[in-house]
Amino acid sequence: MSNLNSSLPLAGVRILDLSRVLAGPWCAMVLGDLGAEIIKVEHPKRGDDTRDWGLRVGASETTYFNSVNRNKRSVCLDLQTPEGQRLARELAQQSDVVIQNFKYGGAEKLGLGYEQLSQGREDLIYCSISGYDRRGPEASRPGYDVVVQGEAGLMALNGEADQPPLKFGIAAVDLFTGMYSAQAVLAALFERQKSGKGRHIEMALFDCGLMITSYCGLESMLMGDDPPRYGNAHPSIVPYGVFDAEDGPVVIAVGTNRQYERFCREVIERPDLVDEERFRTNIVRAANREALVPEIRRELGKRKRLDLLERLTQAGIPCGEVLGLHEALTSKRASEGGLVTTYTHPEAGSTHVLSPPYRFDGVRLPVRSGPPKLGEGTNDVLQSLLGLSDEQLSQLKAEGVV
Repeated sequence: MSNLNSSLPLAGVRILDLSRVLAGPWCAMVLGDLGAEIIKVEHPKRGDDTRDWGLRVGASETTYFNSVNRNKRSVCLDLQTPEGQRLARELAQQSDVVIQNFKYGGAEKLGLGYEQLSQGREDLIYCSISGYDRRGPEASRPGYDVVVQGEAGLMALNGEADQPPLKFGIAAVDLFTGMYSAQAVLAALFERQKSGKGRHIEMALFDCGLMITSYCGLESMLMGDDPPRYGNAHPSIVPYGVFDAEDGPVVIAVGTNRQYERFCREVIERPDLVDEERFRTNIVRAANREALVPEIRRELGKRKRLDLLERLTQAGIPCGEVLGLHEALTSKRASEGGLVTTYTHPEAGSTHVLSPPYRFDGVRLPVRSGPPKLGEGTNDVLQSLLGLSDEQLSQLKAEGVV
């Protein structure tokens, strides 16, 4: 793990992470990857809910928790106690940014709402993440990724045409909401440099879920109906998607008419498929895909995957293997790129965490610290930032506050 923090873009920024589960912690982790100091507040006994999700890593961590909590410190506070609330407020006063995703009104009940924490702190940046518009009639509804995937139309555009609606394999709405939230925090930090003032950022899972329908959403509005589902194929580009070679699947993306001509003449050796008028341009290929795609599948199925990929590459056509997840994570490409970090764990021995995707000046930003054990930073943070003595900490522990 690297301890070199001073050269990181957000070095010197402190963020109080009062969030749990996925969208909020993802937002905080992104900012931590960029160099911010992240203080993650957790319940003294159970911690974040995700410490009980996924595969166990040591006594207090899991694969799910570890995926969204690298580069953080864990501080245990029981926010249901007046003393825990007071300590959280004091930590907020020492922070540049507060992130929370309590149920609607929950932060205010704890004395940790924006209006309460921003009193006398006009430079505080406060990010509220909820399921739905905090100013609308559904403000009190809890937000769950799978529910929003259904309500935002994402399930309706995912999967094969003859199958029922299908959720994404990852919690895409939560993850995108976390990224959108991090972008908003970065914008507020940039603005604060000029104005000296903070912002109250309000993000909703449903809003972000609807946004990521992107071009499919606009097609739906133009059509006045749901666009058809094509599974691994592309709604507008043909041929494009997953195809079976003789010995396994490949991904092929023929994006231009020039590429299609090379594909037919040099890869599958079927010049008739480009000479025929109904396949000559992409628009007519898309309209006649039912006639074209079976012909292409037959030709690809006659060839070995390695030979096919070599031919495609020589013809300048985007292509690749379809790997299993473990294959992808342990591939030469991932290894050489430093995309998976192995670190020493005090209980699990050696374990892994995904690396930040960012490169600055050619260097990937480091995993400065692995996901924290529950409460590992409590004493240090409360003593260094709030000046608590050993005696005060012992009393708070005896009372179950920390």
